[in-house]
Amino acid sequence: MNVIDLNNIEKYRENNRIEAKKATGGLPKSLWETYSSFANTLGGIILLGVEEYRDKSLHPVNLPDPDELIEEFWEIANDIQKVSTNILSYDDVYVQKIEEKHIIVITVPKAKRFDRPVYLDGSIHNSYRRNGEGDYRCTLDQINAMVRDSEIKTQDMNIIESMTASVFNTDSLHSYRMKMSTVKPNNRLQNLSDKDFLKAIGAIVVGEDLLFHPTAAGLLMFGKSEFIKKEYPYYCLEYKETTQDDKHTIISSNLNSDCENLYDFFIKVFEKISSDIKLTTNIKSGITPITTALQEALANCLINADYYGSNGVVVMKDDESITISNPGGFRVELDAARAGGISDPRNTAIMRMFNLIGIGSNDGFGISNIFSVWKSHELVLPVIEESFNPESITLKLSFVPESKSTNTQILQNRPDIETDRQDAVISYITDNITVTSKEISELLGISHKKSKQLLHKLMAKDFVIIKNGKYTLKA
Repeated sequence: MNVIDLNNIEKYRENNRIEAKKATGGLPKSLWETYSSFANTLGGIILLGVEEYRDKSLHPVNLPDPDELIEEFWEIANDIQKVSTNILSYDDVYVQKIEEKHIIVITVPKAKRFDRPVYLDGSIHNSYRRNGEGDYRCTLDQINAMVRDSEIKTQDMNIIESMTASVFNTDSLHSYRMKMSTVKPNNRLQNLSDKDFLKAIGAIVVGEDLLFHPTAAGLLMFGKSEFIKKEYPYYCLEYKETTQDDKHTIISSNLNSDCENLYDFFIKVFEKISSDIKLTTNIKSGITPITTALQEALANCLINADYYGSNGVVVMKDDESITISNPGGFRVELDAARAGGISDPRNTAIMRMFNLIGIGSNDGFGISNIFSVWKSHELVLPVIEESFNPESITLKLSFVPESKSTNTQILQNRPDIETDRQDAVISYITDNITVTSKEISELLGISHKKSKQLLHKLMAKDFVIIKNGKYTLKA
């Protein structure tokens, strides 16, 4: 990751991916908090031997013995009493000469999920993350979410031993079985009793008491909401639709008795958005690929949600787009997800249950296929956003033709800008120091109003501030 031009270092300011430390008196203690925060967030660059002036500009100071500092750095980085894990390679730490002065550059990648949280001093409670204000200590909820994601066995395989098979909504189960018989008419599972069927698909298992209990996947997929909420207090599934004539439609696990679980929600929401697709777009042909991509997007949202998270699943539709949001962060890098071929679902058992009725696949090409369909139909490419407080992933699928948004390809041609709009804005401000909402509008190919909304969201997250009518990263 190289988010700055070191030869023009004075142009930059500290932000959520750049941290400068003078370090003329040795390695500062706060260096390790920044290492932890970058590793647990999006990665970043630590600059040792760089001073921040009063105007927030960065300037190099000469480190007297950078090689000795690097040696000390590696000694601490490899000490598990100080740092839980070393995620760096030797190429990530090097001496750079700027204006005849020597500084140290430390490039910290985002840690793999198996290594998160990266914490300090032998205590998982010393885990940090990064925002516009700098490094902050993670909350217990954030730590627990990272721990859940670090496990090899996905959380939906857990047995809920405090519950019995009475948790299931039989209408949901029978609808699912009917769907399976349509998709796979000769499947041997169709001849099983409900109990044996639930056992075969991993919805119930035998517990330590030798009785059958639901798995987390079974509970979420077919359970009654009253039981789901006992295990997942923040559980909530919502579909919200607003049309141009201000008509509102809401499907909610809290409001609709026939939409209690993941299966019911998926069926009802997909039926709604697929039946509206011709009215929502001006596309006259090729509806099937788009409908299939929407199906994949909705299933991916439910498969990858962290249902212990404090925010629920939300699907929002208007006349121009559908936005799908789920609790939980990415388990693979966004670039890898877009390229396809890497499958690391948060809920493997739920994914298999969707696969059994012909929905989705486990080849890791879900996001890649969605982008391909949107590109082939010449629509504005999807936008993916990852937030950290609380953790969530948001996918926006626009039905606006690309011809009406001529600048969207800028995102694809700039290697230092991710497809995520918020990351794109942060990267663009990093390069240009200050920007106007008009520049962001042109960069992303969105309306002036939407660019302002986007910038205000970044201001609300304390990533961006406004000075003299221009936006800049918060120091």
